[in-house]
Amino acid sequence: MSDRRPADQFLDAAIALLHRVRDEEAGSIEAAGTLLADTVADGGRLFAFGAGHSSLAAQDVVYRAGGLALMNLLAVPGVVGVDVMPATLGSALERVDGLASAALDSSPLRAGDALVIISLSGRNALPVEMAMSARALGVKVIGVTSVAYASETTSRHASGTYLKDHCDVVLDSKIAVGDAELTLDTIPAPFAPASTVVTSALLQAVMATTAATLADRGIEPPLLRSGNVDGGHDWNGRIMEQYRERIFYRQ
Repeated sequence: MSDRRPADQFLDAAIALLHRVRDEEAGSIEAAGTLLADTVADGGRLFAFGAGHSSLAAQDVVYRAGGLALMNLLAVPGVVGVDVMPATLGSALERVDGLASAALDSSPLRAGDALVIISLSGRNALPVEMAMSARALGVKVIGVTSVAYASETTSRHASGTYLKDHCDVVLDSKIAVGDAELTLDTIPAPFAPASTVVTSALLQAVMATTAATLADRGIEPPLLRSGNVDGGHDWNGRIMEQYRERIFYRQ
């Protein structure tokens, strides 16, 4: 057992993972940011989806100060977060065949849009089916997942495939199977998950790339400002009016 404090061990583990995704996923981050910039420039809309705790990273890029105003949350009732009762229902719904297709059929997604799908394991029916169905609609898909799950777990989709198999761009979070960074002799289970930290950082790196790519093309990126700084509300009102037909969280 290490003499270092668990807090220090966790933070060091998270920092090491962030270094890995910076160094090993640079090309994929660039590709994802370029894909989103292409979508914005071509008049498409942007969406993000995650189930359970993966939804935290999706929500972090929607209606976000310093973020892209065009990023919308694709919500599937019962699986976004842990606010359903019982909370285990959300996990069960991720394994239901047909739910993703039904959600997409009633969503505003259309050909030419881009969808970011976040699923740590990428093995459940919901994210796999969502990626497959979205691409069939002509939607570009960016998957954020831990690729390790595909070689160390069994797919729960009828096809036997994983989220990573149905994406235009894959971002590998490098999270180990089980999503727990620490162990102690006195604790019977591993603990301290880092997937939210790493996944959120990955997505914000993609958003930064998208904004810079648009600016390089002479296109002002549709960014939101904090409502807690002077002039922020006026700025956001202008952006939302300019792009009102591509923003769905205020309708």
